[in-house]
Parts: sequence; structure tokens; C-alpha cells
Amino acid sequence: MLRKKGNKIMEKAKFSLTLALILASFIGLGFAGTVQAAGDSHIELPEQEWHFNGIFGTYDKATLQRGLQVYREVCAACHSMKRVHYRNLTDLGYSEEQVKSIAGEYMVEDGPNDEGEMFSRAATPADPFVSPYPNEKAARYANNGAYPPDLSLITKARKDGPNYVYALLTGYTEPAHGEEVIEGKYYNKYFSGHWISMAPPLMDGQISRSNGDAASLDQAAYDVVNFLQWAAEPELNDRKRMGWHVLLFLIVFAGVMYKVKKKIWSDVH
Repeated sequence: MLRKKGNKIMEKAKFSLTLALILASFIGLGFAGTVQAAGDSHIELPEQEWHFNGIFGTYDKATLQRGLQVYREVCAACHSMKRVHYRNLTDLGYSEEQVKSIAGEYMVEDGPNDEGEMFSRAATPADPFVSPYPNEKAARYANNGAYPPDLSLITKARKDGPNYVYALLTGYTEPAHGEEVIEGKYYNKYFSGHWISMAPPLMDGQISRSNGDAASLDQAAYDVVNFLQWAAEPELNDRKRMGWHVLLFLIVFAGVMYKVKKKIWSDVH
């Protein structure tokens, strides 16, 4: 009799443990991806306050639009974003007509036509961002052998990506006293090894905002990093919104399971 009752208790305990594990798994999935990777251990990166950080964080569309402006006016001269299409810009608050207008400013090679010839046409919203160079060799030739990386996933390709990219853009300075200058390189205190092939891309007053104000170097860097983070993770707002819906469901589910557990265990006492 006691053995039978003990087996029954063990079965109920296993059932409760299984429910607890399922609940924990769902909670983990609901907030997966909100943790940022740590920065390089040998270089301390300055921490910035990003709109998108934390479980309540979201993208700010005005900041993203300013970041797109910085990319188009500065970064796009050397760097591609092959994984981003012009149609994606509607996520930034642009209308379909505005997106068509932005895409139409660029030319792409298409074809072949009926005569077997390649031809140029204006880009459409369905096209990916137009690359500044036709191929890697052309890119290296124009940049003294260095190959400018594609920026589509740059904030995910680096540890503590947003802070790293921001630090890199704002970290150009004069070399330390006694530092041997390397010809064709630029000193950046946040770059590994400190000497980088990319010239300082931003400066104070370089970007004129729509309201007529000139952005500082720090402001331009902050805006473009927000844009690059959106490019790397455009579904962030939807993911976090879904996470809260799942959490609400789990709270209700946990309440129901608590009632079920009380009912199952009620005949043990």
C-alpha cells in the first residue's frame, strides 16, 4: 500500500517537474537574443545608451533615418550592404513613394536583354543596396589593397558590436608619444593594434540634418550605428513585442498549471 502511494507521489512529482522545465524553456526563448556580447578583453570600449537595448528597447525611427543619411553620404562610398533591400526602408517610416525615390537615385546593371547585352537601369525597391564597387578587386584597388567589409551584419560580426563600431568611428586620435607612424595607416585607440587602413570617415559638421543643424562627429556616429544595428536585426521590435505576448501567455499558463497541480496533489494530504 505504502509502495503504491509512493509511486503515485513520484509520478506527480515528475509531472510537476516537467511542467516547470517547459515553463522555464519558454521564458528563455521569449527573451532570447537580448543579451549583448562582451567586448574585447584587452580594449575597454566606452558604453553608450542605445534605444534598442534591454527588454523594453526599441528602434527610434528618426534616429534610423538620420543614420541612413550618414550611411548614404559617407559609408556608401566604400562599404556595401548587400543584405538590405531598398524596400526594407519602409521599416524606417518612409512611404513607398519615398522608397522608390531613394532607390531611383542609383543605377544597377541588369540583363541580358533580348539582344544578349547587359544594360543599366534605375534601381527599384526590390533591389539590394547598390554596392560602390563591381567586385572585390576593384574595391581593393581603390583602397590601397584593403577590402572594405560589407556592413549588413557588422554589429553582429563584432563582439559588443554597437559599442565597438561607435568606438571605432570616434576613436581616431594622434598616435601615442614614441609610437612609430605607419605610412598609409591611421591611429585609432580602439582598433586592435591601433593602426587601421580606413581614414577617419566622420568629422564635426560633416552631416547637415534636415532641420539645418550640423551633426557633431559623436552624433553622426551614434545615428549610423543605430542604422547598422537595425540592418543587422530588423526584426528586433517584432521579436520583443512577441516576447511580451509570450510572457503574458506564460503567466496565465502558470496560473492554470498551479491550479492543476493543487488539484492533483490534493488527495495526497
